[in-house]
Amino acid sequence: MSAPDQFKTSPGLVTGSSDLSTQTRARQGENPEQAALRLEKMQGAVRTLLECIGEDPGRDGLLDTPSRYAKALLFLTKGYHTSLEDIMHIGYIPSNTVIGLSKLPRIAEVFARRLQIQERLTKQVAHVIMDILRPQGVAVVMESSHLCMVMRGVEKTSATTLTSCMLGCFERENKARDDFMHFVGVNR
Repeated sequence: MSAPDQFKTSPGLVTGSSDLSTQTRARQGENPEQAALRLEKMQGAVRTLLECIGEDPGRDGLLDTPSRYAKALLFLTKGYHTSLEDIMHIGYIPSNTVIGLSKLPRIAEVFARRLQIQERLTKQVAHVIMDILRPQGVAVVMESSHLCMVMRGVEKTSATTLTSCMLGCFERENKARDDFMHFVGVNR
């Protein structure tokens, strides 16, 4: 089965992703007044949601909820504005350039803190490392537990999803791929 077209090309180098909206790109350079206006707009939306489910956003116990919720959402999606309870394994075989180990989780976090699906996250991390470092190969394996499966729907509390993206020598050479998978404990 072939990968969808959106995963066949690597993410753009400027923002690290090819899927940022025009509004998101504009917000990356917003001033404090614009940020405050956006937060106020989000708080209004949360008040509307509370009213739509039959709650009174003006009652005790909910007065600060619109502000807390909006700030939490901004924190959880801060990857949109930066240039894991999940397990992500990242490996690369350098050509000429190496980066500090702390940079790999930072790269992963930039993409993880967005409205995201695991398959795209895995591919974005692999492609941006490939674009920036130009290594011989990049391998990314991610294992996650999804709340949509744990808390609702099928309610499978122990279910996990494993995704991988192999580029360069990890894609071409069985030994490189097998060695990486063995090192990260994915021999299922």
